[in-house]
Amino acid sequence: MESLLKFVQDEYVAKNELPDFVPGDTITVYYEIREGNKTRTQFFRGVVIQRRGSGSSETFTIRKMSGTVGVERIFPINLPSIQKIEVNKKGKVRRARIFYFRDLTGKKARIQERKR
Repeated sequence: MESLLKFVQDEYVAKNELPDFVPGDTITVYYEIREGNKTRTQFFRGVVIQRRGSGSSETFTIRKMSGTVGVERIFPINLPSIQKIEVNKKGKVRRARIFYFRDLTGKKARIQERKR
């Protein structure tokens, strides 16, 4: 059953061409919002907290600070409304899921940049 599901996902789900990014990277996601019959492009810029899943059901979580409130958003990789993703900074972290980042504030909440 799993192989059949994987086959259908690989064949029929359209894949977006996205840059490589890992947890710790700061990225900007440009996505389309429909309000009534109007569409507009909005962006969400933040640090990648995790990537979860595999194949067409993969998702990634981004966290940003809006004033003093932390805002997280989960995006599916194959979301059709995603127009593009820009990698702004490559971060140097040791873990695949950096949930400890939620508790950090001030200078401790900075992620060191990875050398290219």
